[in-house]
Amino acid sequence: MSSAVLVIDVQRGLFDPEPRPFDADAVIARINALTARARAADVPVVLVQHESASLPVGSDAWRFAAHLHVEPRDAVVRKTTPDAFLRTDLEELLVSWQVRQVVICGFACEFCIDTTTRRAAALGYGVTLAADAHTTHDKPHATAVEIRAHENATLSDLTSFGPVITATPSADIVFP
Repeated sequence: MSSAVLVIDVQRGLFDPEPRPFDADAVIARINALTARARAADVPVVLVQHESASLPVGSDAWRFAAHLHVEPRDAVVRKTTPDAFLRTDLEELLVSWQVRQVVICGFACEFCIDTTTRRAAALGYGVTLAADAHTTHDKPHATAVEIRAHENATLSDLTSFGPVITATPSADIVFP
């Protein structure tokens, strides 16, 4: 089964300002290890980049986080909503590569990770959520640790879309 890795919104304006997302540096390190294994196995890496009034295209805030490893062969998809598929060419890329399984990591657990995971499953893609390679900020109702745990449990419990969604520690994700 052909796979692709989707790295969502690992951008300076989301990772650099204080307070930083929970476990930010470790999450980026896990994403780097995951994408290195993917590239070594010739699995495409797609870097999804959010743009908004606070992340204007071309600004320093819009650029990828400084420690995120990016290679020229990586595809870049720009988005304006929490759904990396909505009004983007992401699905066209995945179809052209004959992808049936996506690995999702990045920012923010309860918004872009959640929405893109659900949309991928709704479109028929199997999803592996890199359980320790997505993050967010603490919220008044829950800590970032609780939010990540909630998303890992909730998303992997969804069966109504058909394709399987699993939450797997990033070090345990292997590419054939």
